[in-house]
Amino acid sequence: MSLLHLSFYSAFTLSCLGLAFHRTHLISALLCLESMMLAMYVALSTWPVENQMTSSSLIPLLMLTFSACEAGTGLAMLVASSRTHGSDHLHNLNLLQC
Repeated sequence: MSLLHLSFYSAFTLSCLGLAFHRTHLISALLCLESMMLAMYVALSTWPVENQMTSSSLIPLLMLTFSACEAGTGLAMLVASSRTHGSDHLHNLNLLQC
């Protein structure tokens, strides 16, 4: 395994672990999701170069578009929850209460 693959795998794994264990604030969960998407984008962007493919793939651009939509939706949820609940702590958010 090359050093480039190791860095992509470790970045994705660390962001998954951050999402699993440090879920106190909504902004930290969103930041972990964005780092996962960034690691996947960079890995998908370098994949055609490593395999000596002549055509570039549309998948990294499509993934970057969905990542931007996910970030916008997440920030909108962050603003809405901080306005209604007063903070971005995830333990304050309960789906059973309105």
